[in-house]
Amino acid sequence: MPRIGYARVSTSSQDLDIQKAKLKEAGCEIIRAETGSGASRDNRAELATVLEFLRAGDELVVHRLDRLGRSTRDVLNLVHELDAKGAALRVLEPEVTTAGDMGRMLITVLGMVADMELKFIRDRQRAGIEAAKGTGVYKGRQKRVDDLKIRRLASHGIAKAQIARDLGVSRMTVYRALEARDTEADLETE
Repeated sequence: MPRIGYARVSTSSQDLDIQKAKLKEAGCEIIRAETGSGASRDNRAELATVLEFLRAGDELVVHRLDRLGRSTRDVLNLVHELDAKGAALRVLEPEVTTAGDMGRMLITVLGMVADMELKFIRDRQRAGIEAAKGTGVYKGRQKRVDDLKIRRLASHGIAKAQIARDLGVSRMTVYRALEARDTEADLETE
């Protein structure tokens, strides 16, 4: 049974070496690795390549289930696709395989845990940002284009959509800059 390993990290500052070593120990002949979010299967070319080349009797091996995906639906769809090809999924930590019915049930539970973990990460991130905003530490991303420049172009009669295209920003950015101008003008007249 050929074993194909898949490793993933979310950011380039993270290291793939531990996952690759565990996959090699597990007997993986081929290991594909990539950097990207596990929230969905979008933009994960290496995973798509692995899935394309898996055949009946092959086994897709991951270090932990959250490396494969953090969405229960994506993980279950993946298991279904593997079943349809006659291939199996093996998770090294904890040791689980979809080769049997009990393994499929455990994969479902682990997928749900990974999904919840992603929700908790997002909640903590949101709470951290709100706390930082409350103390004045978090200001958001630096503006790429000065509002004054947008206002100047608008005062010359250039359409909002054209301003957005010319400056490489969204139309919403243009509207916000012009709305801020209107708010400032209202405050000055009071």
